[in-house]
Amino acid sequence: MAVARPVGASSEGVRKSMQANKSRDTKPELALRRAVHALGLRYRVAVRPLPKIRRTADLVFTKAQVAVFLDGCFWHGCPEHHIKAATNADYWAEKVVRNRERDAETDRKLSESGWLVIRVWEHEDPKRAAVRIAEQVWKIGQGAAERVTPRGHVQRNDV
Repeated sequence: MAVARPVGASSEGVRKSMQANKSRDTKPELALRRAVHALGLRYRVAVRPLPKIRRTADLVFTKAQVAVFLDGCFWHGCPEHHIKAATNADYWAEKVVRNRERDAETDRKLSESGWLVIRVWEHEDPKRAAVRIAEQVWKIGQGAAERVTPRGHVQRNDV
């Protein structure tokens, strides 16, 4: 059952707060990008992995076909940190359900097209997430002669 979408913000303060929410270049995203870049990986930012599908990944490794999505705990219903909204609770609960359904659909469509999808929660340590991303990208072959050590250092193997 669909919940009626509010016509406008419940207050001027809420309106200003919602307008201030950025869709890219958030602090968690910038921290993740810095950590991935520090490992020597290069990527594209805010790109549609499949141009015909209206889904934008936060980091895209085109050669390796890896799409990384940094999911916000509130917006995507993090099992550890999601907090129900106090205002318009039914609307926001349904919105989070729809977001999660869209995430699953996105993962399925990208996987069917040969892409590896990596999802990172905004609360995850960016350096650990970067190592996880790098291991997958290098495993696929973008940097087959390199690997990340458990401490997050790049190790180059002479092949």
